[in-house]
Amino acid sequence: MSWRGLRINKMCNALSMPQERDAYKADEEAFMARFHLTDEEKNLVRARDFGGLLAAGGNIYFLLKLGVVTGNGLYKMGARMRGESYEQFLATRNDSGAT
Repeated sequence: MSWRGLRINKMCNALSMPQERDAYKADEEAFMARFHLTDEEKNLVRARDFGGLLAAGGNIYFLLKLGVVTGNGLYKMGARMRGESYEQFLATRNDSGAT
C-alpha cells in the first residue's frame, strides 16, 4: 500500500516547506506533475477526495498537509469522508455515540 501511495505521499510531504506550499498554490497542476501523479491521482487531488486518496495509498498524516493547504483541515476532511456538512460533522464531535 505504501508503494502504491508513494507519489501522493511524496507530494503531500513536500507541502511541509513554505516555498512548496507557495508553489502548490501558484500552480497546482505543475506541482502535481513534478511528482508524476497519475491522471486518477490528479483527479482525486482536484476533487479534494480524501477518502479516495486514502484508498489510493495516501497516508492520513501526509494528506493532512494537503488538507491544510487547500483549506480542508482535519474536521473538514472528516466531514467530506462521511458525506456530511462541516456543521453536521462538528455536531457529532461531543456525541458519545458518534462513529
